[in-house]
Order: sequence, then C-alpha cells, then structure tokens
Amino acid sequence: MTKKIGIVIVSHVPEVAAGIPRLLEQVAADVSITFAGGTDDNDIGTSAAKISTAFTENKADEIAAFYDLGSSKMNLELAVEMTDKKVHIYDAALIEGAYTAATLLQADVALKDVEEQLAPLKIK
Repeated sequence: MTKKIGIVIVSHVPEVAAGIPRLLEQVAADVSITFAGGTDDNDIGTSAAKISTAFTENKADEIAAFYDLGSSKMNLELAVEMTDKKVHIYDAALIEGAYTAATLLQADVALKDVEEQLAPLKIK
C-alpha cells in the first residue's frame, strides 16, 4: 500500500539521482520514490521537465522533494508550478534528509514531525 506522501530526489548527476532511491527502498518499501537526474541530454545539471515527470510518476498526491545543489531548487520550484500535487521542498542534506524522511514516512509519522527531524539537517 503506497503511503500518502512520496519522495522525489533531484540531483545534478543522473547516477546519484538513480542511486539514492535504491538505498531508500530498503527502509521505505511503501513510500513512492521517484527521481530526476541530469539535464535533458543527461549531462551534469537538472531539468524542470525531468522533475515534472518525476512528480507525475510518483504515486503519492503529496511529495517531499530533496535536491543536491542550489540550481536544483530553482528547477524544483519551476516544476512545482506545473503540477497539481502538493510539494514540500526541503533544504536538507540530500542523502541524510531523504533517508530520514523515508524511514519516518514508512512508519506513518506525521509530516510536521518529519519536518522537526529534518530541521537539524538543514543546509544553511
């Protein structure tokens, strides 16, 4: 049974974006996890179109989004404008933040409590 909140991973490197969900699936089998990595040409960078696809392919109606570098956030914000899903963008350490969220969402922890756990992982 898919959880209410899913996770989207965004990275400048396609292999990083694809690898993190493999880790998260070990602890969060019921959380829908999708990813977007690299530019449209699979170079280093990000793509609002790929992020939009990750939002669409995610089975959840609400999404916790994690990213690696600042320009990823810009494309995430652009993609949010193109989806009907509620998206929460977290400025947390990518792997640690996504892992924390995945384990807590798998355990049906409320989003506000997940966010409390993400606060110490915030990138300033």
